[in-house]
Amino acid sequence: MSDKKQLEEQIEQLRLRMYQIYEENPEDDRLLQVSQDLDVLLNEFSKKGPTT
Repeated sequence: MSDKKQLEEQIEQLRLRMYQIYEENPEDDRLLQVSQDLDVLLNEFSKKGPTT
């Protein structure tokens, strides 16, 4: 599996986790950390350029 594909899967898992936390409690302090972690992965993903 390519690095970009693996990163894409990590992004999706983290996104689902963020939604789950939000549904349980929209004021949960963990949301900020998960959101920041997701931002890091999304930035890394965009730096890898288009999928070939």
